[in-house]
Amino acid sequence: MSHALQDQRPVRPRKSAAPASLTRGGLPRWAPAGTAVLAAVLGSVIGLVFDLHSKVQWGLIAALLFVGITYTSSAVVENRRQAKDRVATSVVWVCFILAVVPLLSLMWTTISRGIKVLDGGFLSHSMNGVTSFEQGGGVYHALLGTLEQVGLATLIAAPIGLLTAVYLVEYGKGKLAKAVTFFVDVMTGIPSIVAGLFILTTWNLMLGFGPSGFAGAMALSILMMPVVVRSTEEMLKLVPNELREAALALGVPKWRVILKVVLPTAIGGISTGVMLAVARIAGETAPIMLLVFGSQLINGNPFEGAQSSLPLYIWEQYKVGSEASYDRAWAAALVLIAFVMILNLVARGIARWKAPKTGR
Repeated sequence: MSHALQDQRPVRPRKSAAPASLTRGGLPRWAPAGTAVLAAVLGSVIGLVFDLHSKVQWGLIAALLFVGITYTSSAVVENRRQAKDRVATSVVWVCFILAVVPLLSLMWTTISRGIKVLDGGFLSHSMNGVTSFEQGGGVYHALLGTLEQVGLATLIAAPIGLLTAVYLVEYGKGKLAKAVTFFVDVMTGIPSIVAGLFILTTWNLMLGFGPSGFAGAMALSILMMPVVVRSTEEMLKLVPNELREAALALGVPKWRVILKVVLPTAIGGISTGVMLAVARIAGETAPIMLLVFGSQLINGNPFEGAQSSLPLYIWEQYKVGSEASYDRAWAAALVLIAFVMILNLVARGIARWKAPKTGR
């Protein structure tokens, strides 16, 4: 009986443990890596033979060879359909590398050049009493100015941008909403120098105020508002309508639904959008040159007197042209990049902290 049952058991097909090879109509798994190495070697040989001094040219030749070899080998061994798929994947990888290499090169250059003078003294001293051609000095006055100007710009732009986005998503209908959307789109691409000239004309020339960090903050807020509006608008649109309908069905007023349901649900994305807008204005120089003027002294009052900022400090030091000023410029650039990176990390942390919980 047991032998009969054993004979009736279905026979499972054996799985082939051997990987796909060239003789079985498929490229092996190591084919993309091998093709990349071959393309890099051929690109280097072509660069040496034709005496191409730029390594960028070598890389572009290697990228073209990588795509061409991938298509040819796949079309011969497999089929044209699979070859097109592999070419599409190869193009994606090439574009990714072309985008990452300049960023890594920028980070490496900034860190290697800026780390020379970046220390506690550099962050805690200003340029008061230090000539631009000699060693010493610091970036404290510029860092303080950047923090105050960006903070004031955020206090101005974030509430206005948030309320504008709420209006467009929750209330906006008709010609007024279309007009607001149009002007927000226009302001998204406005040059920073135009925002600086507008504040210079109205605040300084017409009203008679002098240079100050607050004037620069107003210009920065103009650049920040459309970014906040657009990012907040997209986050509010992602809130499910079922949440609004459920709250309204319970008799809750619409303003309270927005305040207690919609905004808390989207607060993570809104915070990320605000932080990205802050990072966008942190590196602006043109409005600061027009409205803040720059100063070598520490000025903690953003409402009176000239101030400095990190982008303006970098430009001033690089303009001097000495070895010491170059080192200070690169160190200040490294501080600015670290400032922006910290803002992005804070935004990601807030977004993860405030993200809706999907578990039971």
